[in-house]
Amino acid sequence: MQNLYIAPTSSTPEVNFQFDRHQLSLRGESYPENAHAFFGPIMQAIQAYLPTLHSTQVTLDVQLAYFNSSSTKVLLELFSLFNDAAVAGNYVTLNWHYIEDDETILEFGQEVADDFTALDFNPCALVE
Repeated sequence: MQNLYIAPTSSTPEVNFQFDRHQLSLRGESYPENAHAFFGPIMQAIQAYLPTLHSTQVTLDVQLAYFNSSSTKVLLELFSLFNDAAVAGNYVTLNWHYIEDDETILEFGQEVADDFTALDFNPCALVE
């Protein structure tokens, strides 16, 4: 499967999915005008990738400083797909990077951990 890289813009995150290494990352801010248009190809790539896994260790690094409500909906869909992959026998680590004093981002990550219990949630505080 071909790796996927999308450079960041002022309103979209950097997407760096190295499918051959099972390392996926989202970094930056996410408030595209049309979240489904931006995330559509990403979700399609994930949906093609996940069924190819068998007892595979996958690392998902998320470092988003801000995301709007439409991005939130897509992110929850993405985490649901990875949670299903973990339930199916894969091992998925979600490294949730947040600025140390950003309670909002940390709380969202903790809600993700509560909702998608098959993911190995790892909060990673960033000190500025």
